[in-house]
Amino acid sequence: MAVSARRGAPLTLGEISSTALRLMDEGGVEGLSMRKLAAELDVNPMSLYHHVDNKDALIRLICSTAAQRMELPPDDGSPWQDQLRALALAYHRNALEHPAMWHHLHNHPEIIADRGLVIWQTLYRILRLAGVPEPELRRTSDVLHAFVTGFVIAETTGHLPAEEVERDFDTAIRLIIGGLSGMSERSGSSGSSESPGQSGLSG
Repeated sequence: MAVSARRGAPLTLGEISSTALRLMDEGGVEGLSMRKLAAELDVNPMSLYHHVDNKDALIRLICSTAAQRMELPPDDGSPWQDQLRALALAYHRNALEHPAMWHHLHNHPEIIADRGLVIWQTLYRILRLAGVPEPELRRTSDVLHAFVTGFVIAETTGHLPAEEVERDFDTAIRLIIGGLSGMSERSGSSGSSESPGQSGLSG
């Protein structure tokens, strides 16, 4: 068993989380226990409870900080289409690299519901660049998340040919970008063509 050579050194929450995630990757959620995690870190199991309350809290922490382990697109002024593609690819890669975490996350929608998560904030920023109106950000982000999540489920359950997955996901991204571009164009044209008499009906 690989043991952390940190005996006597203070634990960090980051080390605990990364080691727990590795154990989940190897054996699923069921393969993670506080005792096994302590053995991997070469510490007394009680030491872990100074950082997390229990296994459920630890798994929730891993799931809620998943985006911090992704290569999220920076706010660097690049086209929103490129940023959205980068975000989708990062999400897809993370789902495939950490399937146990990903499936646990999507079986606990209360974790995903937190719109303060970095991944949601990144998506919102990109959607604003794409011209999505503020009142439509929640709805649009929910639909995009459902679309990409459905793709990952289809891929991981064998509904898509393995040799075509990369090409299929590229098609999915192009469909998303095309749909958002169309929404932005329709929103702009409807706003510009609206007559004063119609404006009172738009709310």
